[in-house]
Amino acid sequence: MRSMSSSAQPALAPSPSLASGLLLAAAGSIGFSGKAIIVKLAYRYGVDAITLIMLRMLFALPLFLALAWWASRGKPPLSRHDWLGVLGLGLTGYYLASYLDFWGLEYISASLERLVLYLNPTLVLALAWVIYKRRISSLQAWAMAVSYAGVLVVFGHEVGLQGPDAALGTLLVFLSAVSYAVYLLYSGEMVKRLGSLRLVGLATSAACGFVLLQFALTRPLNLAFAVAPEVIQLSLLNAVLCTFAPVLMVMMAIERIGAGLAAQTGMIGPMSTILMGVVILGEPFNGWIVVGTVLVMVGVFLVTRFGRAPAK
Repeated sequence: MRSMSSSAQPALAPSPSLASGLLLAAAGSIGFSGKAIIVKLAYRYGVDAITLIMLRMLFALPLFLALAWWASRGKPPLSRHDWLGVLGLGLTGYYLASYLDFWGLEYISASLERLVLYLNPTLVLALAWVIYKRRISSLQAWAMAVSYAGVLVVFGHEVGLQGPDAALGTLLVFLSAVSYAVYLLYSGEMVKRLGSLRLVGLATSAACGFVLLQFALTRPLNLAFAVAPEVIQLSLLNAVLCTFAPVLMVMMAIERIGAGLAAQTGMIGPMSTILMGVVILGEPFNGWIVVGTVLVMVGVFLVTRFGRAPAK
């Protein structure tokens, strides 16, 4: 009896990989959520979206180049097809998605922005139905409807506060979420060939290049740092704590606990954004936001919980 109980004891102990994976997934989700807070703070100093995203990507570029180099050690060089794929994913997943998101944050609250972006799993499901003809189960369809109803609740409240600008901001952030969903849908095959860290490092570096090119074509270069010192400081924090570090933490979390559990742990993101928005930005907190957030999180949880729809 003693040998049986002693042999069963290790199975009852918590797995270090599970604990560290959950902590990494939670920290990464909170880090990503902090981006909206930093962007809203920077807008108080009169900076525009193009300049703000340029500073973020400029500071993040050396980090992602280093990541791409480190993850590429000992690996075969990329083919022309792979390079085109990297550029395409960098364009949709990081450049376009980030720019539309920053632009939309000029008009809506950080809380609504995070809820709209959190619809990503439902958008991937919808795009897979349109592009690959994958069926959506009735449960997934209802879950999606619940999520979008939650966004509409918060959106309706915000329209009453912000007016027509809220509609423009919500549309821009929604298009950002669609752009990132395209990235997620098409990145799967390249992740298998290149590895997740190598692909992230290369695609994000490409996105940084697109952002810097956009700034060079639309703004005088001598105005790149003609902003308040606080904007430089906030952009540095955004690049490191809300861009590079969360990418690494989420990737390490997925290695430890899998993509499904990491995604479910990421549900802490919208809650942390709302909390930081109330405490740091002074954004309103009321019953409409609570109801909308609960609906979005329940719907997305059901979509991620029951996974991909079966192939037709």
